[in-house]
Amino acid sequence: MGRGVRLQEIVEKMNLKNMTPDVDLSRIKVTVPDINRPGLQLAGFLDNFDAARVQVIGYVEFRYLQTLSEKRKNEIYDDFLKFDVPCVVYCRDIDPEEVLLQKAIERGIPVFKTSKSTSAFMGEIIRWLNVKLAPCISIHGVLVDVYGVGVLIMGESGIGKSEAALELIKRGHRLVTDDVVEIRKVSDETLVGSAPDITRHFIELRGIGIVDVKSMFGVQSVRETQNIDLVITLEEWNRDKEYDRLGLEEQYTEFLGNRVVCHHIPIRPGRNLAIIVESAAVNHRQKQMGYNAAQELYKRVQENLAKNRS
Repeated sequence: MGRGVRLQEIVEKMNLKNMTPDVDLSRIKVTVPDINRPGLQLAGFLDNFDAARVQVIGYVEFRYLQTLSEKRKNEIYDDFLKFDVPCVVYCRDIDPEEVLLQKAIERGIPVFKTSKSTSAFMGEIIRWLNVKLAPCISIHGVLVDVYGVGVLIMGESGIGKSEAALELIKRGHRLVTDDVVEIRKVSDETLVGSAPDITRHFIELRGIGIVDVKSMFGVQSVRETQNIDLVITLEEWNRDKEYDRLGLEEQYTEFLGNRVVCHHIPIRPGRNLAIIVESAAVNHRQKQMGYNAAQELYKRVQENLAKNRS
């Protein structure tokens, strides 16, 4: 059936009431995140009709249909439902007319209703579908929420990513996923990370085994998804390598065409990775708010040099 979101999953997520229970939902998938309010289509203009979208009927469309004769309504419903739309959703607890329900059942098109207002429902389903249908890759790493900053910790196997995440959880931060991170591009600026269903809330600690973070530390220690704001790559200390000591210029890594700020952290015995990650997250937030410690130090040095020359 290809890429898409099962219609049954949408029904459960949006708490929709099924008005056509005889229609089989298992075969239907939604493949685009956009929604259509078929005002023009119900008025008879069917050119460039994107039938792959979820069709949402609000109070305005419903009131317009009430102004039409029964004959005209039948013609419009026939023209509208001859397209293979994934489903029709009535908002504001509006009850679909029997004639539409009968025609929808004949054509195998499910019809639902919701108590939400049209704008609220459309905003909610568009946001959710944008995440579910976004381009996705899986990478090896650990994703944690540190002071609201989504920190993706990467590095070779056994370097200490999971141990750093566990220490961060003990310090009150939240785990999103360990070992495998599913990254979705929901916009040109935003990447969202989540865990595969099978490993959600679990951490693997070498020498101990699998730890259930949610059971051990409580529901406040985990979250389902998190924007990826910062990447920290852990690597073995190399005496011959020149590491950035000021941070005047940001370094970046790229996922799905989006750039994310990246820090390379050398690992040596005695370094507290959790505190380093915390500091990197806070420093990133400061930069986002307009304060850059490296630039402030550079400014002070320049002012001091100028003072000494005069």
